[in-house]
Amino acid sequence: MQQNRSQVIERNGLFELEAGSDVLDSPRFNHDMAPTKVRERTWNKWHITALWVGMSICVPTYTLGGVLTAYFGLTVGEALLAILFANIIVLIPLTLNAFPGTKYGIPFPVLLRSSFGILGSNIPCLIRALVACGWFGIQTMFGGLAIHLFLGSVFEGWKSLGGTGEVIGFMMFWALNLWVVIRGAESIKWLETLSAPLLVAVGVGLLVWAMPNVSMTELLAIPAKRPEGASVVSYFAAGLTAMVGFWATLSLNIPDFSRYAESQKAQIVGQIMGLPLTMFLFAALGVVMTAASVKLVGVTVSDPVTLIGHIQSPVWVAVAMALIIIATLSTNTAANIVSPTNDFQNIAPKVINRTKAVMLTGFVGLALMAHELLKKLGLIVSDISLETVYSNWLLGYSSLLGPIAGIMVVDYFLIKKQQLDLAGLYRDDVYPAWNWNGFLAFGVPVVLTLLSLGSDAFSWFYSYGWFTGSALGGLIYYGLCAMRAQPSAVKSAV
Repeated sequence: MQQNRSQVIERNGLFELEAGSDVLDSPRFNHDMAPTKVRERTWNKWHITALWVGMSICVPTYTLGGVLTAYFGLTVGEALLAILFANIIVLIPLTLNAFPGTKYGIPFPVLLRSSFGILGSNIPCLIRALVACGWFGIQTMFGGLAIHLFLGSVFEGWKSLGGTGEVIGFMMFWALNLWVVIRGAESIKWLETLSAPLLVAVGVGLLVWAMPNVSMTELLAIPAKRPEGASVVSYFAAGLTAMVGFWATLSLNIPDFSRYAESQKAQIVGQIMGLPLTMFLFAALGVVMTAASVKLVGVTVSDPVTLIGHIQSPVWVAVAMALIIIATLSTNTAANIVSPTNDFQNIAPKVINRTKAVMLTGFVGLALMAHELLKKLGLIVSDISLETVYSNWLLGYSSLLGPIAGIMVVDYFLIKKQQLDLAGLYRDDVYPAWNWNGFLAFGVPVVLTLLSLGSDAFSWFYSYGWFTGSALGGLIYYGLCAMRAQPSAVKSAV
């Protein structure tokens, strides 16, 4: 017989929900977004480490050094330091926002119901989802190119397809990504655990191939592309902000993964071991490979897929492309599909299940890449490049996401004091439909960021957008909650 009232059970500091009819019949609940049971939280520190290795080793990471030197005016050494420091910094919101996911087993959209309201949570969720869908499209473009080059190395006639072959590869890779996520969290866990050692092997292999053809001394001595005599501080800070923005998205939706962690120690240690060093080393590899590409293949090539495509041996091209396909798949499924899948479900959980949300993510990502796909088919002509798109996004979207990260941390640790009404997050009678404190704290930094674009005096507010946004968002939220003396909405069940 189904119980009427939900109960919350604690097991060694982790909480799980025994859902009654009050939650099961709620329009805010479906089984895909339900809190994980303690027995389902099976990811140890090595699984979390593998997750970050799998997500960090990807084509965009490889190109980060080039982005910082070309667009942000840094030297190679400064660029690599910015990447390392940024990923140490981003560990702070990643680790803090992972806490409630591990403790309560809840995904990102459900956690946002505490700070933005049961219905209001959809606004920041959709902001996050749109960015993820864009990145999904960009990564799928790289994966599709790898499939095209793989098939070209195996079947000689495939090369003649040109851009059409790349579009076919895109659609094949697109379908493969969706299939993995539809299969669920264990499928992603298996993929990341399998791919991590393979990806490390790829990096070592590329390094062995490149090192005889590059001088590290000469590489580090290349002058910065900024005005002579200009202070390094402002350029470094802008580059640092952009690199923080690279994982600003995951610092929000990390509960989507930490809800499967077996303990807080596992998620903390796993993230520390998996993120900063992997990002630094693979970005450094990208800098070395790009510098060596002239001697290796005769031209400067800034992405590994195209570089390996220049190799004359079909066998090595096929092997390398297969590994790059795995690398891009492991990044794309975890970093760019899981979050929007949960975000879209949050709109109407009884109507949109995981399969429908995955397909919706896929079609939005496809629509965002329609321009590039039409270019490859020769149907339109355009000078807009993918590199320009995602290098500009890094700074822009981090400014929008910073306040959300600050609000989430302040709400959970300072306002709610790490105590949530687990059942209440899935009903309409505990937390408000719209938490205007959250929206005011989010809106003020965003408006100031937009205004700063037209002002030379306040351009720093945009340039350091993630830092200014997260700090100001968190401070405003805390101040509003303190003034209104908002109750913590904690019931005796917890």
